[in-house]
Amino acid sequence: MASVSLPFTSVHLQCQAIVRPVRASVSGKPSVSEPPVTTLSEKLPLKKIPGNYGIPFVGPIKDRLDYFHNQGRDEFFKSKIQKYQSTVFRTNMPPGPFISPDPKVIALLDGKSFPVLFDVSKIEKKDLFTGTYMPSIDLTGGYRILSYLDPSEPKHAKLKQLIFFLLKSSAKRVIPEFEACYTELYDTLDKELAEKGKSSFQTVNDQAGFNFLCRAFFRSNPPDTKLGDDGPSLISKWVFFQLGPVLSLGLPKYVEELVIRTFPLPPFLVKKDYQRLYDFFYHSSGFVQDEAEKLGISREEVCHNLLFATCFNTFGGMKIFFPNMLKWISRAGVKLHTDLAQEIRSAIRSNGGKLTMAAMEQMPLMKSVVYEGLRIEPPVPSQYGRAKKDLLIESHDAVYQVKAGEMLYGYQPFATKDPKIFENPEEFVPDRFMGDDGERLLKHVLWSNGPETEDPTTANKQCAGKDFVVLVSRLFVVELFRRYDSFEIEVGKTMVILTGSDQPVKPVGSRIVQGQCEIHQLCSIKSHLVCAHHWKPF
Repeated sequence: MASVSLPFTSVHLQCQAIVRPVRASVSGKPSVSEPPVTTLSEKLPLKKIPGNYGIPFVGPIKDRLDYFHNQGRDEFFKSKIQKYQSTVFRTNMPPGPFISPDPKVIALLDGKSFPVLFDVSKIEKKDLFTGTYMPSIDLTGGYRILSYLDPSEPKHAKLKQLIFFLLKSSAKRVIPEFEACYTELYDTLDKELAEKGKSSFQTVNDQAGFNFLCRAFFRSNPPDTKLGDDGPSLISKWVFFQLGPVLSLGLPKYVEELVIRTFPLPPFLVKKDYQRLYDFFYHSSGFVQDEAEKLGISREEVCHNLLFATCFNTFGGMKIFFPNMLKWISRAGVKLHTDLAQEIRSAIRSNGGKLTMAAMEQMPLMKSVVYEGLRIEPPVPSQYGRAKKDLLIESHDAVYQVKAGEMLYGYQPFATKDPKIFENPEEFVPDRFMGDDGERLLKHVLWSNGPETEDPTTANKQCAGKDFVVLVSRLFVVELFRRYDSFEIEVGKTMVILTGSDQPVKPVGSRIVQGQCEIHQLCSIKSHLVCAHHWKPF
């Protein structure tokens, strides 16, 4: 997004029944689960962790102003890496006073130290989902939701098991409902463009994504209920009240600091909105509530968890990642678009004209593109954990001692763009994960709060829906290139959508408003790949 950055956190849904192991981009060979590195190199020196927290109250405020206003997030971290000549250092993380009781963290900003955050034998995750502060439980019905539970807590396993149950039960609906909802999305875009000359992708993507999740998971179509089309807007407001202290709204510095980072926003202001969402999920999720009662979880508690998992985790991830995928694929150019369109359409033709799991397994470039999108701009940039005991943590250059109780923070984009792991890490390389060499790199794709080569269980904090998110991201790319031949985007300025490469195509104007792309015009021509007159589906 542009001026508003919504760091929706990890998507906590999985359905092993929906996808076969998808770690391999091409070969389909079973992946080998590799635990986080626990052995330390004898050649690396033991060093004191550099950095400091500054004067109490003053230091956290200074770091917060640098993070949001004076430098920006990436430059904030880069400047400290340069200053300390280390990717491991001490610093403060927002929001700080008065919302966060203790903003002190040890930052882990390389691909070698970062994975310690996944080791629940060493790291506690209790109440750390949003970082150094926790939103009021009044925003979640008075319950600590699964995302805030450590695996050592008794309810963690039961609630995560229910999420697995939800996705297993929805396995057969995912592909057809995605096709239906995103066909509606593109039909809406085409209609709005014809009538108004512009259309917001973000708006229709939000509605399509929410409708898809509710139809696939709960067999309920929101527009046919009292909720109507209000779901996405209600969710955005509710999420803002939870993540406001770590958002950037683009307001004048001190206005923004006063409004959202001085004191928590009062939950009662979104109580009615949340109740509307809760009522929808309560009436739609009876079969999961029945299963919850068998495990000793109340119908009310599981409903609040289902709402959070669907709206905050999953919908939030789609809201961020799908536009990001559009951006990176568009920048890669017409050659990639042509290759994707040919691969996708050919695989579907060879499978009787239907989109199936088997067909997608025959699309190695498409699969690699999705993994590269998750690597270069993961939808969940931040991870937190508290050391359960004294630890030794290894970076590429040194070993550092961490004391029990200290907070660890990892900024994932730096870990997944580590130049000592990835060649050309700042570049979007579509075929990076193809072939045996590419498959070996998948253990360094960490978006799911764990390596891509590992699986979520009730005993860890890896994103429960890791495979589900990969699947719907693949479906998004597939549906795009089933229908259209090519498109281009200038983020923040213009969006150009083209439909073919055998004739000159006129640029198409648009503008980005707070991350929302408003497409103003289309150019539709006959393509040598597929008849694309008037943007009809392939």
